[in-house]
Amino acid sequence: GAEQREMQYRTHQGFGDHHGGITGVQTYFYADEAKCDQNMETFLRCIDASSGSSEDGFSAIKLTALARPQFLVRFSEVLVKWRRLFHQMATEQGQAGRAVLDTKLEVEKLQEALANLSIVSKAESQQWFTGESLGMSGTVDLLDWNSLFDSRTKLSRPLLIPNRKTGQLEPLLSRFSEEEELQMKRVLQRMDILAKRAMEKGVRLMVDAEQSYFQPAISRLTVETQRRFNRSQPIIYNTYQCYLKEAYNNMTGDVELSRREGWHFGTKLVRGAYMEQERERAAQMGYEDPINPTYEKTNEMYHRCLDYVLEEIKHSRKASVMVASHNEDTVKFTLRRMMELGIHPSEKKVCFGQLLGMCDQITFPLGEGAALTVPPGPGFPVYKYVPYGPVNEVLPYLSRRAQENRGFMQRANRERDLLWKEVKRRLLTGNLFSQ
Repeated sequence: GAEQREMQYRTHQGFGDHHGGITGVQTYFYADEAKCDQNMETFLRCIDASSGSSEDGFSAIKLTALARPQFLVRFSEVLVKWRRLFHQMATEQGQAGRAVLDTKLEVEKLQEALANLSIVSKAESQQWFTGESLGMSGTVDLLDWNSLFDSRTKLSRPLLIPNRKTGQLEPLLSRFSEEEELQMKRVLQRMDILAKRAMEKGVRLMVDAEQSYFQPAISRLTVETQRRFNRSQPIIYNTYQCYLKEAYNNMTGDVELSRREGWHFGTKLVRGAYMEQERERAAQMGYEDPINPTYEKTNEMYHRCLDYVLEEIKHSRKASVMVASHNEDTVKFTLRRMMELGIHPSEKKVCFGQLLGMCDQITFPLGEGAALTVPPGPGFPVYKYVPYGPVNEVLPYLSRRAQENRGFMQRANRERDLLWKEVKRRLLTGNLFSQ
């Protein structure tokens, strides 16, 4: 299983530009660093436009527009190897199969294991914890372990870990060149510029999720930005794709990190948009399909993640979520749980999002307060996600969204029936042109 998971984060000629098999989402070809700077300027204009058009607006960005995709794959591979080493040592301590955040390594045994694997001596590993609060309880969990790997300051530090195939030690960062380390600095600088502009303009920045083999790097870079800018309110939102089997573990780990460090957790929850390409790549490269096997399993994952965030909002009021869904059952589930947990729409901790031109029968009742399962009341924060660009690029995006949303035609028919019912009501009351 470990070898298969490693395969997922290796570069692959057929998927190097991550464009193949994608017709429904914007993708980027890496030309050079100047092109990344141009994309950043476009995002800055989007932030300005969002600020000028709505209160508490959002602007979305993609990290593959700000960094070379191959670099993101390699950085993801490094992060996954580091995490895999933690789980390897957890297994040796008899903790295989535990939930991610329940897995805790005993520090003494951890230091012995690192020495036995010839990674570092016990004296050297003790220095890892010097001046840190890590291991003070005698144990280290995955978040503690990840904090030892600081993407900003320790990328070039030589560290040998065992190769599971050969049994030989190899540098963890052997694939990082000097140029790639510069790319890391550049993408963090671009994100910093965008986050500062968003904060100045009162706009929240959503970092879109992308293919699973980029996602560890994208999430890590996003969390680094959240730690800086989400101190008093959620400015930066991460995105979790609930068709991924690891969605719950990834999201709950980030929520726990925000609790420990005291920043505001912001997230957008989506089902996912890269299923066909993900499955094709997994089959070609011989690793486990990262996607949930059925649509129903994805729904379960979505509601599980959503419920966890809503509980966090109830207990801490330091989390916020955008429910980005065209699924009416998901919207009803959210409204019911908000009522049960005492989360009022006016707190603006929960907002909803649908694509412009789709599912207006959900969007407008939410915004007007005539919600689907609760008595009429104050409106909910609800947003229309606006695709823009050349027609030949935007129309395939919208058509793909229609294909991916099961029952779209049935919902379109229902929307038509509701519109016709409203027209007849207005004709009968003599108020054809009033709301």
